[in-house]
Order: sequence, then structure tokens, then C-alpha cells
Amino acid sequence: MSQAPRVHERPRTSKTFGDLAADFAASYELAPDPWQQIVLDDWLAEKAGRWASLTCGLSVPRQNGKNALIEVRELFGMVGRGEKFLHTAHEVKTARKAFKRLQHFFGTKPDDPGAKFPELNALVTEVRNVNGQEAIFLKNGGSVEIVARSKNSARGFTVDVLVMDEAQEMSEDDLEALMPTTSSSPKRNPQWIFTGTPPGPNANGEIFTRVRNEALSGKAVRLSWHEWSAEPDSDLDDRDEWRKVNPALINGRLQFEVIEGERARFSDDGFGRERLGMWAVAGSSSVIDPQSWADVADAASMPIESLALAVDVSPDRTMASVGLGGLRPDGRWHVELDEQRRGMGWIVPWVVKRCERNAIRAVVIDGMSPAASLIDELARAGVKVTTTSARDMATACGTFYDAVMDARLAHTDQPQVTSSLSVARKRPIGDAWGWNRKNADSDITPLVAVTLALWGAQNSTVKRPTRKRASQGRRAVVM
Repeated sequence: MSQAPRVHERPRTSKTFGDLAADFAASYELAPDPWQQIVLDDWLAEKAGRWASLTCGLSVPRQNGKNALIEVRELFGMVGRGEKFLHTAHEVKTARKAFKRLQHFFGTKPDDPGAKFPELNALVTEVRNVNGQEAIFLKNGGSVEIVARSKNSARGFTVDVLVMDEAQEMSEDDLEALMPTTSSSPKRNPQWIFTGTPPGPNANGEIFTRVRNEALSGKAVRLSWHEWSAEPDSDLDDRDEWRKVNPALINGRLQFEVIEGERARFSDDGFGRERLGMWAVAGSSSVIDPQSWADVADAASMPIESLALAVDVSPDRTMASVGLGGLRPDGRWHVELDEQRRGMGWIVPWVVKRCERNAIRAVVIDGMSPAASLIDELARAGVKVTTTSARDMATACGTFYDAVMDARLAHTDQPQVTSSLSVARKRPIGDAWGWNRKNADSDITPLVAVTLALWGAQNSTVKRPTRKRASQGRRAVVM
């Protein structure tokens, strides 16, 4: 049975405290498995007086001993180095379990007569056992505070090591609240640890996926990544594959008959993700992965012909976007966000002005969207609108996706479009799909607008706006 990760990225270094941490933990009945030792060696590798890996990522199937590995890191860091930890988890119950496991080593309070390890209990100054505020503080300054993640839960903490367990479920708000806790690391040597399993189809997995993509890019600096996973085309019933990606089978923590039961009960995607650690069936729940989108970014991109505009409005009508699509000189398609503002009163004058100044071949609006209320108003202003059906929307979304994945499209790397892509999901339209929002707070108007603008630039049946340009001498869009 293999103990080595299939995917293994780490900085080059010659010094590690991994063996020291393992020996220390073993003296308290927490001896690492061989696979855990591999991870420890990289997490605790040092270069020029700092951790070689500022960012550490671990993806391993469930029940293989991930939590025990985190305990070794925290136990060694608190006692041996006086580090301050903030341990976070997606759910309160998971955070609570992590606290109980650490409390096992230190006792329930200072001078606890029932402490299993009196020498560790002698280091304790306080054990905080209030639900949601669990913490252990030591005399040497080391500590661990444990919280369930939210956009406000990490406010006010200052720590050396940030542990983000269940990283497959972590929002951008969570991350933005957590990361500053290490900005003034007391040891001036922070570390961020992301651990979890591949994100499921409904998980908030963009952040964990982003860490993985950075590790696999070959351009990562001070980052380690350990992944026990099957190849994307692996046979889900191959027992040898089960052994390769579940290192805990070697010591009996996992049992073959249990995995056989999981195979019988789980869907193929679920088994591949949860038991075989396969990112091919999980990955991010984003429709277009961040790397593919970044690959077609071109800040200098400019369309010169077949220019089309499209308008989209949020369901609550508080935000609106106008997208632009067109053809570049090199034959690739171009999309960009022409404008985004709050409210709707600005849209008609904006579109009219664009049609007057540029050779716009189409103005597109989804006939079933909140923007449909603008169709008559634009007509009164002299602009004919091409209205799309559900079938047109499905075609537009599929065309947009294919153009990105085949690198036949360029975008100008605008943060509004990238952000809307990250929170966009699929909704079924017959046998095809259209864009949908991840949640009620997600704004995907920039993405919908550029998707429809691309469709308008390519489609031969669009209505030509009746307004003429003020100047006929320029074909590229005027910004």
C-alpha cells in the first residue's frame, strides 16, 4: 500500500523539524503514520529562519487521519515553539471535536488532577471550554483557539499559524476575515494550512481549488501541496487504486469491507470524490475554472468589427451591466464589461450613446430577464432590441463556454467579470444549461451581459439598431 501522495509539490529545503515533531508527539501516544510524516516534513521545513512553506495544502480522502496530523502540528508548535494557533472549521461540531481532541493532551483546566499527561497540564494557564470560544493557553505563550468559520468569527485574533480544516467549504468572506490574523504574527513567521477533500458540486470550493491550481502551476512560491487522489480516468472498482489513495488502509484505520460498502451506496461521482480523492469529478463548483479563464485574459484586447451590446439586470433591479462583444483583428472573439452601475435609469442613455458613436450590429436582452422591461423604452429611444429566448440563452452559454475552453475568446481581465464567473452556476434549460447565481447575494450580471454580447456579435439573425453612428470613420468601440 502506497504512503506517498500522487501529487506532491514543495519548496526545496534541507532542514525540517518533522522528525522532532513526530518523536515529540509519539511520546504522547500520537505516533504519525508514514504518510503523515511526509506531510510533517514539508510543513515543518525551514529555510533562512522561516517556514519554507507559507501556504500548506492537503487533500486526502476522509477518515485517513488528517485530524491527527493537524494535532501533531499544533501540539509541537504550541509546546515546542510557543506558537499561537487559530484552528477553524466549517461547522461548529467539527470545531468542537478538534478542541476535545487537543484537550485530551492538556486536561480540562490548570492543575487538573485527572490529566492524562501531567507534564503537559503543568504548562497550562487557561482552558476555555465555552461553546464557540474554546481555547487552550500555555505558560510559554503558545495557544490554540478554535472557532467555526464565518465572516466575523476571526475578528480580533492575532496568531502565528492559521489552520483551515474542511477547506472545501470556505467562502471568500471567511478567507478575508481570517488571513489578517497572521499579518502581525507574534513569531514573525506565519503559516497557513488548508486541509480537506475535493469540493462537492454544491460546495464553496473555489478557495481550496485556487490553492491547488497555484501548486500545480509550477509557479508557486513558498507553497506545499500533498494530494492522495486517483487519476481522472481511474477505474472506480480497482482495489489497487483504493490502496494507493487511502494510506490508512495499511494500519487498519480504514477497512476494505467498509470501502466496498461505500462503493455500493455512493454515486460514482461521490465515491470518486470522497473515497478516491478525485478532483476530476469534483474540482471547483465554478462552471469555468479560474485557470482556463486566466489563460484567455488579454488586457490589451480590442474588437474592431461585429460589435454587439447586451444588457442584464439583477433580479432585485439594484445592479445592471452592459456587455460588449466583437471580433478582434486576429479572428478571435472579444468580450468585456462596457459598464456596470447601480439602478437602471442610466442604461437607455448609455446604450443610445454607444449606438450613435459605434457600428453596433445588435443590442441584446434576455426576454425573460428583469432587463426585458427596457425593451420598449429603448425602442422609443430609437434602438431596436434583439430579444433572446430560453433556447437562445442556452446556445449563448454553451458558445461562451466553448470559446473560453478552446481559447477562441479573449477578455480584458476585468475583476467584475471574473468575480461574477466565480459565483455563477448552471441551471438546466432542457438538455442544455444557462447561467445561474450561487446564492441570492451573487451578482452575475457582468457575466450574463458579456455572454449575450458574444452571442449578438456572432448571430446572423439579430436586429440592427436603427440609430446611426455620429461618425463613420471608426470601427472600434469608443470607451
